[in-house]
Amino acid sequence: MATQPVSVTVIGPDDANTTLLRTELSRFEPRVALTDPVTDPATLVAATDFGPGSGPPVALVLVDPGAAVGAALLDPVARLRAVGTRMLFAMNGIHAHPDWRSVLDRDTAMLARALGAEPEILPVSARLAVAARGSGDAALLDRSGLAALHAQLSAAVGARVGPERLAEVTARVLADTRARVLSQIEALRSGSAVAALRAERTAALAGRDGGRAQALGALRNRLQLARVDLTHEVGARVRTVNATARADLDRLDRRSVRGYPDLLQAAVNQATAELDGVVRHRLAELARQLEAVAGSEPQPTLASPPAPPTDPAPRVGPDPERRHRGVEDRLMIALGASAGFGLGRLIVAPLSLVPALDYATVPVTLALGAGVAWWVVGARGHLADRAHLRQWVTDVLVNVKAQLEQRVATALVEAESELTEQVVRASTARMVEADRRVAELEGQLRRAAAEQPARVAACERDLAILRAAVAG
Repeated sequence: MATQPVSVTVIGPDDANTTLLRTELSRFEPRVALTDPVTDPATLVAATDFGPGSGPPVALVLVDPGAAVGAALLDPVARLRAVGTRMLFAMNGIHAHPDWRSVLDRDTAMLARALGAEPEILPVSARLAVAARGSGDAALLDRSGLAALHAQLSAAVGARVGPERLAEVTARVLADTRARVLSQIEALRSGSAVAALRAERTAALAGRDGGRAQALGALRNRLQLARVDLTHEVGARVRTVNATARADLDRLDRRSVRGYPDLLQAAVNQATAELDGVVRHRLAELARQLEAVAGSEPQPTLASPPAPPTDPAPRVGPDPERRHRGVEDRLMIALGASAGFGLGRLIVAPLSLVPALDYATVPVTLALGAGVAWWVVGARGHLADRAHLRQWVTDVLVNVKAQLEQRVATALVEAESELTEQVVRASTARMVEADRRVAELEGQLRRAAAEQPARVAACERDLAILRAAVAG
């Protein structure tokens, strides 16, 4: 009577990866019995009497590909090995950890120190086995490592396949292999791979200019929009300075008139600095928009936006000339004196009723007339100075606006030149890459056309061998 294969004790985490591994191993022939996972190997050690054969016959230890093993696993494994348990090691879930090889090397070194000999840790992935089974990819199944692990488990437990089951498995393998060979022949004769290469070559040829035309067109459109917006921004800044200057002139006293050009220059400097900030922000936004149009991948050549202008702010020009005193000033002197004399006569009229004070009315009248005339002339002069300064401010701001518009236009022209150069460099690099890819695809097409008859003949020979195997 044949002995029943022993069960394999699984030592590892009780999670979805372990469950999937057990499920995929159950699909192999001969079947290997696996126990539920033991998460704490110390319980197995506690169940032994430390005598030979007191532990489980075969144990499969699943190690984590994301972290090295610790003392909690090394000590129980060494004790189980000491009582005669045959230890097999597998690293499950390598698909999710790109650096699993370095972890495997560390685990091997630590287990070698604990066991006295270097163990073999099989890297496996149950998820790759699922994908291979769904796509019928035998190479992917080999990469999953489950076939090698099943072979080790079968050898460890002494599992064998009966003649009837062996014939069934052999027939299924031959049928699957024949189906894959037939699908390969159909794919070769239909030219699907060649068609895919031609489609990729067509797409590469379509983008052979590196997106230069699209990027340059977008650059021109964005620059026109930026020019219009920044011109409006210049007008708004100058209008703000003009309104502020008018309000300042209305509150200006006579002593502050001479120092007002310096105040206006400070206002122009501030407006220029604010305008430079707006230009800087707009150029940075323009560079980002151009990068988005040039391609989805970030281009290092388009990473830095053009620099804003660094020239000094426009000067308000020479100070206003002294106001020319004309006929209206002399007329205001006469009118002021006349009004002053009339006001003086009105004030001293009661004094003329007293004969003793009649002589005093003449100097008082003259003094009052002179004082009123001086005040009227001063007030008229102050108003005239304000009007003269207001006209000077208007003329100056017209010149400042022209200089600011020229400043913006210069910044945009320099930005257009720099961004155009960046677009040309980036598109040239993409053109070189596109040409290289087109040449590579054309080489693949030539090789595919040359190798297709030989590959079809090889597949037909494989079919003949499979037919002979089935017939035999």
